[in-house]
Amino acid sequence: FQILIGEPVTTCLSPSVYDMICKLGFEFKENCDINSIVTHTGKLCWKTITNCMSYTDPDQSLNYWESVQHLGPVCEAVHLHFLSLTKGLFEIQYVPWFQWTSFPEVFPEVFDALGGLQSAAVSLSLMKLTSCLERALGDVFLLIGKECPFLLRDLLASKELAYIFGQPVMDVLKVFIGSPCGLNLRNVLWHGFASPQEIPPKYCSMMLLLTTGLGQLLESYFQRTKVTLVHRSFATLTNLEDLIVFPDITYKILSVLEEVMTKSTFILKIMVPYWEIALMTFKAHRFADCAILLLTQLEAGLRRVFAAVNKCPDRLLTAESTALYTTFDEILAKHLTDGRINQLPLFLGAPAMEFLWDFLNHQEGPRIRDRLSHGEINLYEFPKEAASQLLAFSIVLLLRFSDAAVLATAKEEAAVTLLMRLAEGYHSRCHPAFQLKKQVLSCEESIRMWPLLPLPEEPCQDTARMEDSEASACYSLVTKIVHELCHHVPENHCALSVFGDLPAEEWPRLLGALCNTHVSMLFCPRVVLEVLGVLRSITSHCQHVSNQVVTSLQLRHQQWEERRLRSRQRRNYLSMRASIRLLSPVLYLILLLVALELVNIHFVHGKNTYEYHQYLKFFKSVLQYSENLVAYTRPEKNKWRETISLTHAALMKIWTFTENKQMLIHLRKKSTSKAIL
Repeated sequence: FQILIGEPVTTCLSPSVYDMICKLGFEFKENCDINSIVTHTGKLCWKTITNCMSYTDPDQSLNYWESVQHLGPVCEAVHLHFLSLTKGLFEIQYVPWFQWTSFPEVFPEVFDALGGLQSAAVSLSLMKLTSCLERALGDVFLLIGKECPFLLRDLLASKELAYIFGQPVMDVLKVFIGSPCGLNLRNVLWHGFASPQEIPPKYCSMMLLLTTGLGQLLESYFQRTKVTLVHRSFATLTNLEDLIVFPDITYKILSVLEEVMTKSTFILKIMVPYWEIALMTFKAHRFADCAILLLTQLEAGLRRVFAAVNKCPDRLLTAESTALYTTFDEILAKHLTDGRINQLPLFLGAPAMEFLWDFLNHQEGPRIRDRLSHGEINLYEFPKEAASQLLAFSIVLLLRFSDAAVLATAKEEAAVTLLMRLAEGYHSRCHPAFQLKKQVLSCEESIRMWPLLPLPEEPCQDTARMEDSEASACYSLVTKIVHELCHHVPENHCALSVFGDLPAEEWPRLLGALCNTHVSMLFCPRVVLEVLGVLRSITSHCQHVSNQVVTSLQLRHQQWEERRLRSRQRRNYLSMRASIRLLSPVLYLILLLVALELVNIHFVHGKNTYEYHQYLKFFKSVLQYSENLVAYTRPEKNKWRETISLTHAALMKIWTFTENKQMLIHLRKKSTSKAIL
């Protein structure tokens, strides 16, 4: 924890950003008549606000500095106006104009926060407001645009929104939330730079009023064009069930956190109010609010660690408009922007890094920060489990930056010790390699069900007639290939494999053991991800085949029992039986091949460009086989006899490739041999 001990930090805003947010809007002291800004019915006078915009000659580019100066008195008048309103009057005059957003219920909460005494609550409200506003503006964009920009600044700069709202209105929004040259309220808050006392409440009031004004302009646009606004569906947090590794947060754990957060060097004193509100919102079951605050403060704390371990203290401050902010993207990356190795992953360790990547970065993870900050999640249905996992991780992280006495006291609670142990053993659950393991095990489980499905009682010779010489050749190839592959099973799993024919009951144990083998998942290069992508596609198609087999067997058996199969259909059913008898070991073989290559995935670096392309070409041929198998086994196709020829050709390719020792399992053996020599 010593790494973060030093002079107390009083701000995380660079001087120019601090001046822009905390001083500039207070320089002009003139009084502004609220009646020139908003009517007694709540109608916004946009002209008064757009007249505050200043432009630089000769190119008429927006002068953010002067615009903020002129807007200061307007914002002050708006803030005093809102403070003078009762909740009832606010709801009558303004709430109807929030209906164009996906979250009209958020805005009365913002109004409540303005009248409160907690500056951290105002910052939280502003974060939620900008998130909801961004989502709503994206919906408006799609009225005439095709693909909504991902970044808010690009959305506000779009010609589509300028057409609907007018360019002067969009310039106002740019000053507040759309450019690092302006107040940039959205980014300085969502990236954890601004402390609660550094965000003037009057800017939150102004954003509240601007949102109503946008609703009024939109209403006029609807009346002219007769169009209707359609809101996009909310996103769901994918693979969240895989990420639940910590037990539920208890009040005992929360009390430990309350104690630790005032003593851990991970938290700046100026940021403590955010942590206090985070705990309060968790207790109040406002889980989205809790997650928002935790995410911004985890970024703020990790940025300090990042700056310390990489010896770049200037990166603690906000960047200027000419440079990038230091955000999670850089904090969690392998390299710094100058090409040097980022020391933070080495300092935190793989478990903590993989947890952060799972929650924030992996495409198949929940990407909680992105989804929350861009308004993609229903705030009122945010799962407790997600907030609970973030809270548990935060406790462990804070304890890493606490002195020995604090740590010893915290570990007296068995629940805290358990959290620490679970955190130390964490491994990625959203990385493509983990998802591939899940697919392999799921497919194996599906194939394991085949023998349990009902089959017709037919004389053995009928089945034998169906199995020609090509099928026999397939069985022979399967045996040879499995025998060869089992030689490459890691030594600690050798007892599970029986060279030659592998009994059906051994497959779950062997594949399960291979999928439990540790595979490094942090910072996988492109070639590894490319191979994983092909292997996942193969496994996905195998799963599809298995599902179709199960469906077809159940349907045909029912028709068989009810004597609804014609003569040709009966023969086809028997062909299906014969094909399925072959497909089962073949699919197991493919799963074994995939699992072995997964365990050795990082040996792909040992291949030169030509070898890599040949390797990829081979697995793409296996993928083609699995795709054809899906097509042939569809209930409407019923090409069961053809699957045998298809399978024989595929097995020949696999055997040839295995014989030529071109797989990663062979590369591993070469590397091991060299190491011994």
